[in-house]
Amino acid sequence: MKIIKRSGNEVVFDLNKIIEAVRKANDSVTDAERMSEEQIKSVAHNVQESCMNLNRCPNVEEIQDWVEMQIMEQRAFKVASNYITYRYKHELVRKSNSTDEQILSLLECNNEEIKQENSNKNPTVNSVQRDYMAGEVSKDITKRFLLPADVVEAHEQGVIHFHDSDYFAQRMHNCCLVNLEDMLQKGTVISETRIDKPKSFSTACNIATQIIAQIASSQYGGQSITLSHLVPFVEISRQKYRKDVRAELMEQGIDVSDEKIDAIAERRVKLEIKQGVQMIQYQVITLMTTNGQAPFVTVFMYLNEVPEGTQKNDLALVIEEMLHQRVQGVKNEKNVFITPAFPKLIYVLEEDNIHEDSKYYYLTKLAAECTAKRMVPDYISEKKMKELKVDKNGEGQCYACMGCRSFLTPYVDSETNIPKYYGRFNQGVVTLNLVDLACSSEKDRNKFWQLLDERLELCYRALMCRHNRLKGTISDVAPILWQNGALARLKKGETIDKLLYNGYSTISLGYAGLNECTKYMMGVSHTDPAGTPFALELMQRLNDACATWKAQENMDFSLYGTPLESTTYKFSKCLQKRFGMIPGVTDKNYITNSYHVHVTEEINAFDKLTFESQFQKLSPGGAISYVEVPNMKDNIEAVLAVMSHIYENIMYAELNTKSDYCQDCGYDGEIMIMTDKDGKLVWECPNCGNQDQDKMNVARRTCGYIGTQYWNQGRTQEIKERVLHL
Repeated sequence: MKIIKRSGNEVVFDLNKIIEAVRKANDSVTDAERMSEEQIKSVAHNVQESCMNLNRCPNVEEIQDWVEMQIMEQRAFKVASNYITYRYKHELVRKSNSTDEQILSLLECNNEEIKQENSNKNPTVNSVQRDYMAGEVSKDITKRFLLPADVVEAHEQGVIHFHDSDYFAQRMHNCCLVNLEDMLQKGTVISETRIDKPKSFSTACNIATQIIAQIASSQYGGQSITLSHLVPFVEISRQKYRKDVRAELMEQGIDVSDEKIDAIAERRVKLEIKQGVQMIQYQVITLMTTNGQAPFVTVFMYLNEVPEGTQKNDLALVIEEMLHQRVQGVKNEKNVFITPAFPKLIYVLEEDNIHEDSKYYYLTKLAAECTAKRMVPDYISEKKMKELKVDKNGEGQCYACMGCRSFLTPYVDSETNIPKYYGRFNQGVVTLNLVDLACSSEKDRNKFWQLLDERLELCYRALMCRHNRLKGTISDVAPILWQNGALARLKKGETIDKLLYNGYSTISLGYAGLNECTKYMMGVSHTDPAGTPFALELMQRLNDACATWKAQENMDFSLYGTPLESTTYKFSKCLQKRFGMIPGVTDKNYITNSYHVHVTEEINAFDKLTFESQFQKLSPGGAISYVEVPNMKDNIEAVLAVMSHIYENIMYAELNTKSDYCQDCGYDGEIMIMTDKDGKLVWECPNCGNQDQDKMNVARRTCGYIGTQYWNQGRTQEIKERVLHL
């Protein structure tokens, strides 16, 4: 069994250290107040048993809490008092250099908590370490100087989660929809170099990847681009090729028809599309931003974003090539095609592609094949989204989300009266732990709603800290964003303040653990008819709070189904510390993301999506549903059936398949999760027994996007316990 020290180091559990610590406290009191040697050993062994029952690596703080409780149970109150005093004095000393210890353990690559924080970042790489070092300093400054003490305390106790505090000291926002159209059509500036409107599709793709890299280094969240902004350059290339082909043939004295010239030019256009799409895919994957990972990019594929005719047909060509290349995958260091994490793909289901007799149904079949093999694309139903996203003109809108699931609110430009989405962004997120809220209420419904109001007030103040941190930010801090078209065309020295109000940007109230919250309060899952009304009422109250804050501040507060990557583990540890092991509520090393059905609950894919659709409606700031499926490569019809159900019933959903590879033996099936000799969950190749994470490629959907094998123990347990829905 191992434990995690305060520095993040993972070490073997040593019973004798507990015995020695208790002996020291015991020796500090009078003979009459001391425990016997048998009592001391009993304290240590009981603590050891608590550690073993935890089914994860406990940290030092938890062990010391158990020591305190065990001493108290021996009724050695003076010993317990001295032990607590000793802890407190050493805590004061540690606080003066805790950041130093964290950084040093990070540099030595033995900080287990950091290693498991982000499934797409390798903590041994210098650029990742540099980002984490800066993050540790930022978190320390944020905690000591920038946030109110009660917000910090609530964050540390797991009552709320103040997201991305490692970027808070800098005036950075969360995620965005890139206005690629503005930057390509009007030109932009990258690293003080003027970039004019491109004169070909391939050049447009190249510029797009440079824009993506710059943006990824100027914010901490995901960014989305749409292929429709690149499509106009296909026709520019086509006209260029027609002119070139005609000139080439004339030089050779060859007289051919316009039809022949068009055919030759079209072949060159398709080759350029292939090269341009390949450029986007490979550059996004191979680019390393300043935070040490590939840009968190989403590519939106929506046919109805362009007018009928040539542009729509060209968009179909680009989408087809994007899907073909993702089906193929990318090569790893062993020269084997594997599933890349990015760019994430979103494919919009619409009347032109959802039915077998639809004009673009062939694209939908290709998307199904891609999903079966590579887990992407995700699917947005144009039909359902237009029902849920209605702007002030009463018109339903369909548009991309940002990063893993965050959606902007519908917005109409006051000057043009035209809907606007690209060039907008999210200010940040604070998440409310609904499970802690429930457990704190002790099943008293009146107390629950009273506590909800109190904690919502806390979340509101924390969100306003985010907003106020961005206020006054001058455009010079990130010219690519604020001056050169990605989000705005502000002047040098101008602040971004006007973009923070009137619905131009959003700010998100996150929530997590609706399932466990309902289970505690009602005794049943939120899928049970006896639990669903409570869950829906709670969601409505969260939306009502956002509406109140919106009216009060003239800002678009929006309810967001938090993805919880590493936070699911943090919340579970805090819950176990505060409330112990409550069956079905706190007895896992994770809590359920947002409104999702619990991963262990038996439910079929179609019922799950239909049930969760009612919660997507109440989660306008961000939501995604998924179904867990087996290998679907030979069952594309079933994938298409799920896609058809998505179109008719739910706004945004995905299918979770498996896509793994062992570099030691070449096994390309599903790599499994096993328990090693220390009780730790590890990935293991079922063919050769390889457990070296650096010698395998594991791809799993975790939070709406694909991650790799570097998950923490809580998320790993959640993945292990997922049941199939199909």
